[in-house]
Formats: sequence, C-alpha cells, structure tokens
Amino acid sequence: VTGGENGVEMRKAVLTAPLSLDGQSGADYRAPNVVQRVLSLFKNVLPGSDLTHFQATLTPFLFHLFTRTRLSPLFNIPKSQLQCFGESVYCVQSDMLSKCANADTPLDRFTSVVAWSISISRPVIFGVAPYNPVLGETHHVSRGSFNVLLEQISHHPPVSALHATDESKNIELIWCQRPVPKFHGTGVEVEVHGKKELKLLTHVETYVMDSPKLFIRFVPVPGADWIGNVRIRCEETGIEAELCYRTSSFLGFGGNQRSVKGRIFLSSSPKKTIYEINGHWDRTVSMKDTSTGKVTVIYNANAVISNLKTPVVGDPEGVWSTESTVVWSEVSQGILSKNWDKARIAKKIVEEKERELLRERQSKGEAWVPKHFFVPNTKEGGWECSPIHKWVPPAPIVVPI
Repeated sequence: VTGGENGVEMRKAVLTAPLSLDGQSGADYRAPNVVQRVLSLFKNVLPGSDLTHFQATLTPFLFHLFTRTRLSPLFNIPKSQLQCFGESVYCVQSDMLSKCANADTPLDRFTSVVAWSISISRPVIFGVAPYNPVLGETHHVSRGSFNVLLEQISHHPPVSALHATDESKNIELIWCQRPVPKFHGTGVEVEVHGKKELKLLTHVETYVMDSPKLFIRFVPVPGADWIGNVRIRCEETGIEAELCYRTSSFLGFGGNQRSVKGRIFLSSSPKKTIYEINGHWDRTVSMKDTSTGKVTVIYNANAVISNLKTPVVGDPEGVWSTESTVVWSEVSQGILSKNWDKARIAKKIVEEKERELLRERQSKGEAWVPKHFFVPNTKEGGWECSPIHKWVPPAPIVVPI
C-alpha cells in the first residue's frame, strides 16, 4: 500500500512473478478448472472430424480470449499485457544489453544484438490472457541503471509504446507494438506490427528489427508459439540477419517446436553468409562461422530467463495512479485469492471508468494525447512513436539484482 499519510492518496500495487520458461510461475498462473474444462473439449476432436458444432460452441470463448474484450477474470492472469511487454525487456538474469554495448567489433555487437532479440521471445500460456491495458495506462520499472517506461497510447486499435534507457551505458530502446489477430480454421495468427529500435549511442549504431508472429493453435493439440520471419539490420555497419521461428506442424506434432534458424550477412553481399544461426529460443541458440566451421553458443535461455525475481515497490510515493499494478490491483487480488466475484466486480469498475472517460472526451470533442510519447498522424503500414524525454527516469518499482 502506498501513501495514506499527510493527505497522500492511498494506492495499492499488486506485483506478481514474471513468467518462467515453461510459461508458468508457481500457483499464480495455473489455469483455473474452467479453462481445463474448455480444453477438455479438444480431446474429443480427431483429424477429419466435423468441426461445425465444435466451432459454434467455442467461437465466442475464443473471440473473447484472444481479443480480451470483456473477458471474464477466470481467463486472466494477474497482470496487464503492458507488464508482459515490459517483462520481456527488464526481467532477465544476465545483462545482455550491456554485452551489446561493450563488444569490441561491429560484428560482435551485431551477434550480441541477435542474441538479445531472441531473449525477448517468452513462453505464452494457452487458455489464459493478460488484461487488456486501458488507455493511458503506464508501467515504469528499473533494473539497476536500466529504466523502462511503457504507455498504452491507443485502445482501438490496441497499441503499446516502450522507451528504455541506460544513461551510464548509452543504450536506448524504442518499441511500438500493435498486435493484429487473424483467425484461421485451426487457430489464430497474431501479427505484431510496429517499429523496434535498439540504439548503441556510444558506437552511433541503430539496430532496427521486427517481431515474430504468435500462433495460437486450437486443434487437435492446443498450444501457442512464436513463428515467422524476423529481420534485423544495422544501416551504419551494413550487417543484417534473417531469422525464422518455427513450431510443430499445424496438427501439433513435429520436431521443430520453438526452433529458430537463420543467418548473418553483409547487406553489400547478401549471398555470402558470415554466420549460420540454429537452435531453440527456449533452450540454446548457436552460431556457426561459415569460414572456419567454429560453433559458438550465443544464447542460453536457462541462464537468461529462469529463476526470475519479482519486482518490488522501492518508492511507494513515486508510484503513479496510472501504473498497471495499481490500475488492476483489486482484480489481481481477486484472481490470486480465487475470489472470482471480487475480481469480476473490480474488473467491471476499471472497464466502466475507461468508457466513462471516453464519453467525456467525445462530448468535449477532445482527442487523447499520450503523456510520454509523440505519435505521428501517419499510421498507415504500422505504428511508430517517439519518446518525449531523452532519458527514462529511475522508476519507483525495481527488479532486485
């Protein structure tokens, strides 16, 4: 509980453990029995079965689950999507961004950036989803000298913006993210639109990259994995990478689950591969020098994203009222205590407040303006954002090191 004295507003922040490699985190994220009952529907579906009745029964559930529109708290994990977005950046065991900045050569820095980009792929729990962030919601966390600030800059469509800086190491990360789901016969493919830039300011290098897609498979084996192609490029050095994320076949079987393959090459000579990339993003990823045949492990998921520590409130009076862990605190408490009536009522209050604020703006003819990001009007072909401030200040919520 923050504040409460000398007229300071009372605010409650509920912080929960980050997701682990297996997509769980103790009892906090175990799917409730109702999810297990829904998943049991899949057991009776065999290849070639008539899915007409099955799809008619499940479509409303799937729509709400993956669009997170008025989703029952039974199907929520106790944290906002904004937090999950931020955790992929600040919840790590080893400081991979420092390795990017400290590497001696452009090629070494590039391979370190490739490894970092793989590290932000995190497991997804099938059957439950985080809260859909409200407009203007923020999440502000520090890990050492690395400060991270996120803001929900649009609600329809849902767009999240991230700005992270480490002033002591001259590192800046700007990332705008807009998920766009597309329904298919056996699942949902979520394209993650938006621009992602990692800047190593000391070296005057900017690394531009996109994100893999999230594929959510319904039948016959339910699951969720990252798939698709990712391109990473640095214009200043002329080095590029192409990565391909793969999962098992559409039936849910096969040996390519969570694999990532690709190559690193010079843009001036795209046919000449410098390194071949191969491995699994939830295990280890190696690179092979095509000239010498030497193989080096560049990423070990167990060393980077296992045994993650839960953030704590370091400065109670510095926590904003828009902070995710404050906005959804009552809902999260209800979920954690399995008090579903409390969770449902608290969630309705959050959603009704957002709708009321929208009606007020519409009645006044006011447009929403983000507090921490400048958003250009040209949104065709993807969203971009620019942080208003050069450096992100230290946050009231910190990750223990």
